[in-house]
Amino acid sequence: MKTYHIPNTDLEVSCLAYGTASMGGSWDSVPASQDIKERANTLIKTAFEQGINHIDMADVYTWGKSDEAVGYALRQNPGLREKLVLQEKAGIILGGNPDFGQPSRYDYSYDHLVKSVEGSLKRLGTDYVDLLAFHRPDPLVELEEIARAADFMQRQGMVRYFGVSNHSSLQIELLRKYLNQPIILNQLELSLLHHHLISRGMMVNQAGHTYANTEETLEYCRLHDIQIQAWSPVAGGKLFNSSQEAPETIRATAALISKLAKEKGTTQEAIALAWLLRHPMGIQPIIGTLNAERIADSALAANVELSRQEWYSLLEAARGAGVP
Repeated sequence: MKTYHIPNTDLEVSCLAYGTASMGGSWDSVPASQDIKERANTLIKTAFEQGINHIDMADVYTWGKSDEAVGYALRQNPGLREKLVLQEKAGIILGGNPDFGQPSRYDYSYDHLVKSVEGSLKRLGTDYVDLLAFHRPDPLVELEEIARAADFMQRQGMVRYFGVSNHSSLQIELLRKYLNQPIILNQLELSLLHHHLISRGMMVNQAGHTYANTEETLEYCRLHDIQIQAWSPVAGGKLFNSSQEAPETIRATAALISKLAKEKGTTQEAIALAWLLRHPMGIQPIIGTLNAERIADSALAANVELSRQEWYSLLEAARGAGVP
């Protein structure tokens, strides 16, 4: 497995990360069963055996049960915690958890952020996480509050480094004005079917091509040594849908992925992920499958080389149009 060094840290992470969004089972207050915990143990071990050392989590994933499932896996494998880079996200409150009738919302207040991380650490059974990403931009953020929370959590040894998720370049710049710690990563939706951050860079001074709130986010992060992580890197499996009911762009992309996989003797997952890995800024896809075989299929991406022609052919199929 190839690795990336995250700038401004001492962290060396696998070029693929493993995400735990659905690891805890149902999104409700029903406790995770022993079978779900054992499945999590198998999945975490499989990811590590495939060379993946970076685990992505969030306090809201399956209402905290994903954290608990990862914590169970860590307890079953003494010494594994020190070999992993654990990444948490905080800042979202889901409606109905715990107060039914309340709206889903974002909360970057000092009290909520500190309480969220304390809860995650307890569920994980560890004293610290290597990374904390502020999950989605909070329109009501008080920047002094988030800075105070970051200072406290770092001073207490709860969090080593900080990043963001789903933030634009200007939103990151605003946080950087107040935080005493560097922003080291930005986690964004990015795949062949959600290629806007990449396509936006080709559309300078072009009419009729607008991508909401993308600005020059990739370029900004590259300029400031901020690691990009890609969530939903295979678009929930839609990239492999070749059925006649699928849109033409999806069918064309799926057909080309299948063709390249056969030519290179690899898997479709590996081709789709290799498209992201081919980008020179070192994008780190976060795979989230609950299937151990698909983890292995995805890990093959680290050894797939796509030519410029192949990379642009995939983008053309996904866009349904050539480059301008």
